[in-house]
Amino acid sequence: MKKLLSLLLCVATILALAVVPAFAEEPVEINMFISSPEYADAIHALIDAYKEVAPNVTINYETTQNDYPTLLKTRINAGMTPDIFATTSGKEIGDYIEYSYNFAGEPAAEAMDPAVKAMMLYGEDEVHGFALKGNYFGLMYNKAIFEEVGLEVPKTLDEFEAACEKLSEAGYQPVSTGFAEWWVFKHVLQHFLDAASDDPAALVAAFQAGEAHFKDYPVLYDNFFRFIDLAVKYGDAKPLETDLAGEEAAFGVGEAAMILGQGAWVEADILAIDDAFQMGFAGYPVTDDPAQSKIISGSDQALRINKDSANLQAVLDFVNWWYTSDYGKSWFCDVAGVIPPISDAKVADMQIINQGAELAASDGADALSICYSSDSFNQAMGEAIQAYIGGTLTKDECCAQIEAKWVEIDGSAA
Repeated sequence: MKKLLSLLLCVATILALAVVPAFAEEPVEINMFISSPEYADAIHALIDAYKEVAPNVTINYETTQNDYPTLLKTRINAGMTPDIFATTSGKEIGDYIEYSYNFAGEPAAEAMDPAVKAMMLYGEDEVHGFALKGNYFGLMYNKAIFEEVGLEVPKTLDEFEAACEKLSEAGYQPVSTGFAEWWVFKHVLQHFLDAASDDPAALVAAFQAGEAHFKDYPVLYDNFFRFIDLAVKYGDAKPLETDLAGEEAAFGVGEAAMILGQGAWVEADILAIDDAFQMGFAGYPVTDDPAQSKIISGSDQALRINKDSANLQAVLDFVNWWYTSDYGKSWFCDVAGVIPPISDAKVADMQIINQGAELAASDGADALSICYSSDSFNQAMGEAIQAYIGGTLTKDECCAQIEAKWVEIDGSAA
C-alpha cells in the first residue's frame, strides 16, 4: 500500500509540473506595446495579478491609439520589436509574419474560441495571435432619449436623416462622431463594405489590386459619404477635434443621442458617467433596405509574440497563464468587461454584449471586413476622410486618395 501511495504521489507531482508553468526564477522583463488604451486600467490589473504569481517577471506596458502602426514599424525597423505587440487580425497576420511566433499547441492556443482562432491563423494551422477581446460593432444610441422623442432605431439612411432632424428639433445633439480619431472611420466604413458586396473580402482584394473604384459601388460612393455628411451636419461643433473621450462625455451626460465607431469597449466609461444609462445597440443604416442594417461581430485585434524575444519562454508563460488560469479566464468578464476570446469563460452581463448576442442570433452578423485591410491602410483612409471633412479634399479626390493608398499599402505596389 505504501508503494502504491508513493507511486500515486509521484504521478500527481509529475502531472502538476506538466500543467503549471515553471515561472522565471531569475529577473525577467517583458516589453508589451499595444493599442486599445481604453483597456489600460484592466491590463494594469492583469499585470499586478501576474506579479503575485511570477514575482521575478516585470512587464513594461505601453499603449497608444493614434499613429500606433507607424510607431510599431519604427520600433521594429530599429531592432526594438516588443515582446508582445498588436496588429489587426486577418490580413496583418501575414504582414507581420517574419516577426511573429507560432504558438500553436500552447495552452493559450488550445483555449481560444474557434471563431477567434480562425482570425489568428497563418496557413491552416499556425497560430500567430491571441485576442484581447471579441467585439460587436454597431450604432450606439441613448434609449431614454429615443423613447422621449418617440423614435424607432433608424435602419435606412432616410430614417437616419429623419431621426437626426427630429432629435435636433427636440434640443438634442443627434450624434457625436469621434472624428478626431482615424480608427473610427474604419469601424464605420466596414458596414458599408459589407453592404456593397456579397463577398466583401473579394471586394477589398479588388481595391487592393486597383481593379475596383468607389464610383462602381453606390453604397460606398453615395451612401457612405451621405452618412458622413449627415454625421457632420448633425454632430459635434468641431468634429475633427472630438476624440473618444469627447464622444463618451457627450453621450454619457445625455447631450448626444448617438455615437459612431464604438462598441462594447466604451460601456464601462459611459456607466462611470451615469450608472443608470440605458444603451441601445443596432446595425448602421447603410442603404434603403432595413435588412442590411446589421451589427458586425468578430475579433479585430491580434496580440503577437515576438519570435526573437530574448525572454520567449517567460512571454509564453504569461500568455498561457492569461488564457488558462482562473484569474485570467475571469479577467475578461470581471475586470475588462469584454467578450471573452476563449471558450471556457463566463460572459459579462453588459448591455451591448447582451444586445449584440441577441441581434446576431435574430438577424445575423456581418463580416469583420476591416480585417481584410492593414491598419496602415486604415489609418491613411481615415486621414483622407478627415481631409474631406475639413474641406481640403473633394469627395472625388478623397475616393481617389483612398483607392491609391489601398494599392500602395496593401496591394500590388506594396
